[in-house]
Amino acid sequence: MNKNYLEISQVGIEFPTDGEPFRALQNVNLSIQKGEFISLIGHSGCGKSTVLNIIAGLYQASEGGIILEGREVDEPGPDRAVVFQNHALLPWLTVYQNVELAVKCVFKKTKTKAEIRDWIEHNLELVHMDHAMDKRPGEISGGMKQRVGIARCLAMQPKVLLMDEPLDALTRAHMQDSLMEIQSRLGNTVVMITHDVDEAVLLSDRIVMMTNGPAASIGEVLDINLPRPRDRLSLAEDSQFNAYRQQVLRFLYEKQKNPAAKAEPVAPVIPVASQADSKSAPEAA
Repeated sequence: MNKNYLEISQVGIEFPTDGEPFRALQNVNLSIQKGEFISLIGHSGCGKSTVLNIIAGLYQASEGGIILEGREVDEPGPDRAVVFQNHALLPWLTVYQNVELAVKCVFKKTKTKAEIRDWIEHNLELVHMDHAMDKRPGEISGGMKQRVGIARCLAMQPKVLLMDEPLDALTRAHMQDSLMEIQSRLGNTVVMITHDVDEAVLLSDRIVMMTNGPAASIGEVLDINLPRPRDRLSLAEDSQFNAYRQQVLRFLYEKQKNPAAKAEPVAPVIPVASQADSKSAPEAA
């Protein structure tokens, strides 16, 4: 993997209010490698979505900036595709047509009609939705809609896939497996927001833990050195998996107990003896 594929450098942002400007982020710095899976985690209001929107070009940073493959990010573009919490499918179009809309925006001048058709079907197959390509969003489940949203983003061949809590509670486990499968096949660079600690440890190469706002920043970055492919059932009893989980929960607990506390450096992960202690701690809010 190449270092500094995506560079977040000294990013800060303020939003105007009726009184003093609200500073959402302060001095956010992060280097992301090509093909890396990054999870952003933290309490509500810590600026996770703001970071994602700045990478997407939807927000402009007040200070600092984003560099992707040596070029500054200053507006939205197809090289950064966003999977939102809401699938955002057009209800009057079929599954195929929803993906086709994005593909034609990017590849209309470079792919033939036959190539476009094959490409759409390929990406629907990646998320196991090729069987439903002629159905409309109202005819499929919420989890299936989210799969179509992911296929639509993948079909744009983005350099970075940005995901804002894309997994719903009912289909979370199945979607996590699908994301790991897609990551294994395509090697996408992914930045994902999650509130689920187990999900962050399962999917990520690194977990970026945000301090509480206002003026939120990065508190800790935890490397997840678990071999891939990862199997959720095997990891449930894995001492290193649970040690990583405890590390994230400890950070979140400290921030909840004392929001103004300065983040301590990440301690080396020491395997825990059992899973029982880790189960007593709730997930991030």
